[in-house]
Amino acid sequence: MAEKEGSGEDGAVAEIEKKIIEVFEAFDNEGSNSVDARDIGVIVRTLGCFPTEAELNELLAKVEDEEEPGGYVHLEKFLPVMTKVLLDRRYRPIPEDVLLHAFEVLDEKKCGYITKEDLVKYLTEEGEPFTEEEMENMLSVALDPETNTVRYRNYISKLVVDET
Repeated sequence: MAEKEGSGEDGAVAEIEKKIIEVFEAFDNEGSNSVDARDIGVIVRTLGCFPTEAELNELLAKVEDEEEPGGYVHLEKFLPVMTKVLLDRRYRPIPEDVLLHAFEVLDEKKCGYITKEDLVKYLTEEGEPFTEEEMENMLSVALDPETNTVRYRNYISKLVVDET
């Protein structure tokens, strides 16, 4: 019985690690198990965590390659740190219903999606604007290439970390 409990926890860790690796690999353009350090904020946020810029810089200091400061972050260094962040539930994610409500407010026609053009406009011209690079990174995950829209319920399911 104790073995089953342990394997359940191991299974949860394995699921978290799988999700981290999946997101990390989306930004690993060269297939080298490393990403540009500037992508870490987007990766962390894609995993449903929302650290402040100061917290993000602390996290980056833990995972950045010391030999190439300002350069790259390697998966083997990022994975254990980010796994612990998710297990400790740091940088609390925004609840799914809050994210859904935010997208629904932007979806004026209530059609279940937002066009690429509208999303880019909202996120680059309103509030704290996304940089062009942040926008490209988000769209690479969120955009349905066939319709050129963001079906936000699908996108939210990619963002939300299962906390059970």
